[in-house]
Amino acid sequence: MNLPTLPRTRRSRFFRTLRYRLVIPMLRTRRSPEYLARGTMLGLILAFTPTTGLHSTLVLAIWFIADRLFKWEFSIILALAWVWVANVFTVVPIYYLLYVTGQMMLGHFNDFSGYARFTHLWQRMHVGDLTLWQEVELMTKIMVKDWGLAMCLGSIPWAAITGALGYWLTLSSVRTYRHRRAERRHRRAQLRS
Repeated sequence: MNLPTLPRTRRSRFFRTLRYRLVIPMLRTRRSPEYLARGTMLGLILAFTPTTGLHSTLVLAIWFIADRLFKWEFSIILALAWVWVANVFTVVPIYYLLYVTGQMMLGHFNDFSGYARFTHLWQRMHVGDLTLWQEVELMTKIMVKDWGLAMCLGSIPWAAITGALGYWLTLSSVRTYRHRRAERRHRRAQLRS
């Protein structure tokens, strides 16, 4: 009996593409697990800094400088993929997290603007009826004067924690995958003999 198949959704196609274009090549590459883990670490560190809009440019600049000057290599593909943790859908919650953390680090425990006010100001920065100069002026005032110090300071622990966690998880995942793959190959070789 043939069961009807459901059409693939965009979401399942996205995750399938992600798996076959990013995850599997990452696991099967001949590069060291440390090379891959450094890419994940750098991407997550940059994702949790208040530099949205510059993330990809920063990854490319760091890759160029690290490779040319320090001979420090990392997976630029993984760094670019992980930097997009801070995307158009997640940037406001991440920025608010950085802001609140920074306010707490500064000792301003009763100076939290509330998430609703924070998102209102964020949306106000991106209103279409402002001229480009007015938008840049407003964004500069809010990001530098009002939120800047708190967000920059608050990004330090989150960038360190997510970077370290990403490095460790990638390193252990790749090593575990390669160990299990080597064991499977060894068992197959024994069965053939």
